[in-house]
Amino acid sequence: MNDDIAEIIFSEEQIQKKVRELAGKISNDYRNKQLTIVSVLKGGIPFLSDLLKHIDIPLSIDFIAAASYKNTESSGIVRFIMDLREPAENKNLLIVEDIVDTGRTLDYICKNLKTRKPKSLKICALLDKSSRRIKNIKIDYFGFEIPDKFVVGYGMDYNELYRNLPYIGILKSKVFRQKKGVNCS
Repeated sequence: MNDDIAEIIFSEEQIQKKVRELAGKISNDYRNKQLTIVSVLKGGIPFLSDLLKHIDIPLSIDFIAAASYKNTESSGIVRFIMDLREPAENKNLLIVEDIVDTGRTLDYICKNLKTRKPKSLKICALLDKSSRRIKNIKIDYFGFEIPDKFVVGYGMDYNELYRNLPYIGILKSKVFRQKKGVNCS
């Protein structure tokens, strides 16, 4: 699996340092407030897991799943795969996402959640690929700005593979050619 990586963009150590920093900001901003973290599946799981280890306030967790990708490109059509289990009304919601790319998925999720009348709605993303932004999304907490490259690792996949890498990297071009035509979430 590591042999498929052309370049490591962020090491495990860099990611963990940034996660601790973000967790500290979130803890300070939501101290004495009821917080519900909404993790976007599947890519947000490693990020959520590490954030939870460092956020030092009481909170609840819920999950949402939406998809808009086929292989390495956004289809432009967002669809819910799984919705929240608990009502969002009058809650401080913090969406945790692995990467914000075009912004279509988060725009769709945010518009939907806002109709449910939360007390507040903010976004925390590990990666911000603003060069591809189509929808105007305000990221309240973000870790790293990245160039317009397709990345894998730390929850992000190519054809459902590489999510378990502890770092974030770019795949070798030969991997795309070998696995062409297989869908990813």
